Amino acid sequence: MKKFYMILAAVAAMTLSAQAAQEVKTGSIQVGNFENPTEIYNASFFGVAPTNFYLAHTGSQMIFTANELEEMQGRYEVKINKLSFKFRNDDSFDEITRNVVVYMQAIDESEFAIVEGVKQFFNFENEVAQANLVYDMVNLYGEDVVMPFELKEPFELPAGKNLLVTIVFDAEDDDNCTYGTDAAPFYTSGIRHQAMTYTDNYNSFIEYAQGEDFPDATAMLGCGTDVDLPVTLIDYTYKTKKTAVEEIQAAQAQDNVYYNLMGQKFSADNLPAGIYIHNGEKVLVK
Repeated sequence: MKKFYMILAAVAAMTLSAQAAQEVKTGSIQVGNFENPTEIYNASFFGVAPTNFYLAHTGSQMIFTANELEEMQGRYEVKINKLSFKFRNDDSFDEITRNVVVYMQAIDESEFAIVEGVKQFFNFENEVAQANLVYDMVNLYGEDVVMPFELKEPFELPAGKNLLVTIVFDAEDDDNCTYGTDAAPFYTSGIRHQAMTYTDNYNSFIEYAQGEDFPDATAMLGCGTDVDLPVTLIDYTYKTKKTAVEEIQAAQAQDNVYYNLMGQKFSADNLPAGIYIHNGEKVLVK
């Protein structure tokens, strides 16, 4: 019975040690040059991601591939907690208000499917953020403006998976728009073919996604299919991979110390016959 309790105590100690060893760290990934961007979108209003302020209702889908998120790969329990974009207010003096909903999914696809010559949006789910954005463009004239989205709960992205981000922007008033299509353009990463957009002045992207035309993306519906990824900053957390076994092995890495399978410590000078752990390896003493 004593041996049984000793085993339970050893398991509990290992669990606590593992929890203590898995330190939570933070990281961030720039897709494009987020800190010092230079290139802005130079396209029609339906070819800009994540949104444009020229129309009241927009939707965009963006694929961030595992290669673009390479820094996350191999890290333990990666969880995204914030997503940020950036635009420049070149020529708008309006007060812009948008209700925004963000969705995230892990996918295997790295590009949008084409069916009978028509690109297809993805079905989307898993809402991760909601926000009501208000931009007083008069006070932001001539400035770079960061658009951050804090996630309600961290989103765990499995290793090797691509990240699909869907963002829906809706104005409360269909007239709450800029007067020029390029009045407040977003900065672009220059990474092509990994984003698509929907634009309309009356109907939300969510309404479109519930209709018969979805998932077809056509110019007749105000959709852009050859869209650059915007410069994006992705903030995340992860845990170190250090485990209880590694901690025990480190503690045992003393030349003169041996442990039997019950966790009892012995000196090299007084070893009864049996199996021991020494410097992280099994040792048989006859």
